[in-house]
Amino acid sequence: MLSKWVMQYKKKSLKERFLLFMGILFFLIYLTLGLMIIFWKKIPLNMDDNYRLMFGGLLIVYAFFRFLRFFNSSEPTEES
Repeated sequence: MLSKWVMQYKKKSLKERFLLFMGILFFLIYLTLGLMIIFWKKIPLNMDDNYRLMFGGLLIVYAFFRFLRFFNSSEPTEES
């Protein structure tokens, strides 16, 4: 399956490669922001610790949701 995806990646247009890059970039942005909110104690958000942890966790879950949805929607289709 991975080899089919790699072969399909080589055939992607410039627009599709750009969208792939943007999808991975925003996954990393949401993941990093969630981890920063959880572990950086002096972040200027004025939130209680419980709300800060829940908000960071929500961002991490959202990042993985976007990641899975992006790669499930862009799986290569087999042409007969």
